Amino acid sequence: MKEKPSYYAIIPAEVRYSKKLTPNAKLLYAEITALCNMNGKCTASTEYFCRLYEVSRGAVQNWLKMLDDNGYIDRTVIYRQGTKEIMHRYINLKDKGSINISTDNTNINITNTNLTDSNKKAFFKKPTLDEVNNYCLERKNNIDAEAFIAFYESKGWMVGSNKMKNWKQAIVTWEKREAKKPKTMSKIHQHLQKNLNVKEKLKKQFENEIN
Repeated sequence: MKEKPSYYAIIPAEVRYSKKLTPNAKLLYAEITALCNMNGKCTASTEYFCRLYEVSRGAVQNWLKMLDDNGYIDRTVIYRQGTKEIMHRYINLKDKGSINISTDNTNINITNTNLTDSNKKAFFKKPTLDEVNNYCLERKNNIDAEAFIAFYESKGWMVGSNKMKNWKQAIVTWEKREAKKPKTMSKIHQHLQKNLNVKEKLKKQFENEIN
């Protein structure tokens, strides 16, 4: 049984989702990253890859050409002086800012250039009605959980021009806003209070007349 590399192989998103590469070319790219990780550079011959994957020389050459033509690898060939005999061939990964290979396999750092600042930030997950309701009960703020969710659903969970980051913080903001509002009674409460005032006035008038 042939010994196979045990080092990590890396396929960054740029390679993984490329429509210009075949699946086997992507697999070969991963193998090259593993060899770079193991040796600091890839010195494997075409024959090595043929034996490893049990494919023809032409197949490996096509995959290498595909990776080279699309700017994913750089091949350096050293010929014997005055001849076309290949003495050494080195395969290097093109520096696209996508991967940093560690030669001891203990610290592989991956930085995908496709990631934007918003992708790097924590992903916001919309809260459920129960989550909002339980949090409001915990804080005893009397905020209507359904109203809270409906409000932000209508806004696409945006706070101003930015995507909401923390719904619990939004709850706290609602609390502060509600605290600043004047304590006004509803029309029903105002009507009831008015009736109570009239009754109290009549009661005092009746008591005065008796006395």
